[in-house]
Amino acid sequence: MKKTARRKVLFVCLGNACRSPMAEAIAARLASDVMEASSAGLTPLGRVESLTIETLARNGYRPEGLESKPIAVGALETADLIINMSGWPKEIAFDDPAKVENWQVEDPYGADAELYQRIFEEIEKRVAELADRLRNGGPTGARSGNNMGKSSDKS
Repeated sequence: MKKTARRKVLFVCLGNACRSPMAEAIAARLASDVMEASSAGLTPLGRVESLTIETLARNGYRPEGLESKPIAVGALETADLIINMSGWPKEIAFDDPAKVENWQVEDPYGADAELYQRIFEEIEKRVAELADRLRNGGPTGARSGNNMGKSSDKS
């Protein structure tokens, strides 16, 4: 079996309190063979929401070490792929949108545990799809279209 190089993947949302920490924790478990995952926020809240931590733990993921933080100096340049879940178009939110994929993921901040679970399941599915793409030698640059990975089923 051919060994695939690990790619630096930066998951970004607004507050780095819900969606991007979920993605980081999921990628750390499901895709550590192909991804070096991290997360950050465009306007970090400064804490990971308790329902984010509870949802991850309830689904068997380790939330330890997750923190809400800004995008580190140089992180955008060194990332191979940036997953934008902020809701902001990549052309506005990032200087170099060429390596950014927009994932349209609802923000669960302030919502109930049911919505956090639904968002978790959506992110888990997308991270698994991204990992499969990387394992199969797929591109690390952004895909065209703002709805990459958007699920067509409305559950």
